[in-house]
Amino acid sequence: MAKPRPCGCKGIRTCLICESEYGATKLQNEDDFATAVQENSTFVYCPKCSGKAWSGWDEKLVMDEHPNHSGISINYPGIYIDMDFLSSSEAEILSKGIDETHWDLSQSGRRKQNFGPKCNFKKQKIAVGSFNGFPEFSLFVQEKFKLVPIMEGFQTIEQCTLEYNPDRGASIDPHIDDCWIWGERIVTVNVKGDSVLTMTYLQEKDRVRYNLSLAPASYLQFDESLSNVIVRIPMPERSLLVMTKEARYQWEHRILRDDVKELRLCLAYREFTPPYLQEGENFGPRIQEIYDLASKKVTLL
Repeated sequence: MAKPRPCGCKGIRTCLICESEYGATKLQNEDDFATAVQENSTFVYCPKCSGKAWSGWDEKLVMDEHPNHSGISINYPGIYIDMDFLSSSEAEILSKGIDETHWDLSQSGRRKQNFGPKCNFKKQKIAVGSFNGFPEFSLFVQEKFKLVPIMEGFQTIEQCTLEYNPDRGASIDPHIDDCWIWGERIVTVNVKGDSVLTMTYLQEKDRVRYNLSLAPASYLQFDESLSNVIVRIPMPERSLLVMTKEARYQWEHRILRDDVKELRLCLAYREFTPPYLQEGENFGPRIQEIYDLASKKVTLL
């Protein structure tokens, strides 16, 4: 199972296709969270509260309780959600453009469309690769970012479209976006389909991963009392989600297969870390070329 399979999975990554046709074993079982639910160590972030998550698992139940939440709450900094970032017509424009664009297979039952430079996270090397700008149909999203205060100064370097199809058992395993090249703001625009991010606290043995040593030191002060806590972040259709600070660097995020109940389309946006900004110590001609390409629009056929 180490080799890539026709469904796009490889190694320990699986989807419903390779599990049924190739006998692959699913790594993450949603039942593993049952104990946490029983011990009341699961919380749901409420987009209408200010940085708070409330006890529970079902995101819809917790959101429907607002403002009269029951149970206990915890502070959960580093999450920004705009529930109505896209209008219905804007979501339709994006869906149409996405449908007309070539898909590449990805792991764990997903498909992707990637626009951005080629990155080697292990060797910390970056190249232009096939990057030639961003699709014209989606450029209005970057313009809308300018109206969101938390997005001030955001310069999009990568845009990745992801499709989660329940018929393929789509999911994404727990991870933290690499800290060598991708900046503090991890941005997702949910175009179609509701879903949930499930956040689990990064365990001590895993803190050597993700080039985490390159992250801002102020966000690497871990609180071991959170080691068994799970926080669920709602991602409604047409919403904008921005992860920053502790949520970005101290918590692994994943999408469980059970939380993909309908076809989901999203756009993921990334910016450079400070050393690769125009005034950074790693800025140079190759990085300038990437910035120049990022300002171009591509008309897709």
